[in-house]
Amino acid sequence: MRNVTDPEQLARISGKLRQTVLRMIHRAGTGHPGGCLSCMDLMTCLYFARMHIDPARPDWPERDRFIMSKGHACPALYAVLAELGFFPEEELWNLRKCGAMLQGHPDVEKTPGVDMTSGSLGQGLSAGIGMALGSRYQNLGFRVYVLLGDGDMQEGQTWEAAMAAAHHRTSNLCGIFDYNGLQGEGPVSKVMEFEPIAAKFLAFGWAVVDINGHDHRAILDAFERAEAERSRPTLIIARTIKGKGVSFMEGQACWHGSCAPSDEQLDQACRELEA
Repeated sequence: MRNVTDPEQLARISGKLRQTVLRMIHRAGTGHPGGCLSCMDLMTCLYFARMHIDPARPDWPERDRFIMSKGHACPALYAVLAELGFFPEEELWNLRKCGAMLQGHPDVEKTPGVDMTSGSLGQGLSAGIGMALGSRYQNLGFRVYVLLGDGDMQEGQTWEAAMAAAHHRTSNLCGIFDYNGLQGEGPVSKVMEFEPIAAKFLAFGWAVVDINGHDHRAILDAFERAEAERSRPTLIIARTIKGKGVSFMEGQACWHGSCAPSDEQLDQACRELEA
């Protein structure tokens, strides 16, 4: 299913994929459910409505690239890739198993559709610049999207990359900031505050779009604005809720990582998402 532009249909896909993610993590017994749920609307709009990709040709040179810099949220990416047909759905149930295709962080050598091995926070935007410049120098015309988390914004390498991206006028680069405000140690405001985030990126020379990261129409509009830029990269600040869609997970730092829902919690979460 591709080229979906109806916000209601995208919302239904997001709900289905959230359930898939929770089932994967439940089966594995470990994972990062909170951040997977917060970014799922962004991932759905990007992959089902905007990106130029071909599941039958995961190495197509002219495909758009995606980097999940917050690599611990890779179950969200895996669910999307399986839904689009990059690999069989059966692989999802082997998440984090030794030797399996789908590891706890994305691996470009193991998984069709993954464009960068990631996990150490702060590295994704730098790699995205390299890919964006490669698109320019090879006259391939593809775009590069980098999903960033709160932890990425606390790493110095991200800010070096922000400066370099603007200097090189990488207008085909779009950063997507999944701003859920919580990390493993608690609220971002207490761990290491980085506001005013929009003013900082504007000062570095980026275009900035600030949206509700769960409003599918707003997300689609933000991607359109990013594509219209011709001289500078774009950061989409997507204000999200950790654990979005599940009442007992929403806004709870305890669901950041190393945790999986119990049988009863999974049943309740899926009922809520179906509703």
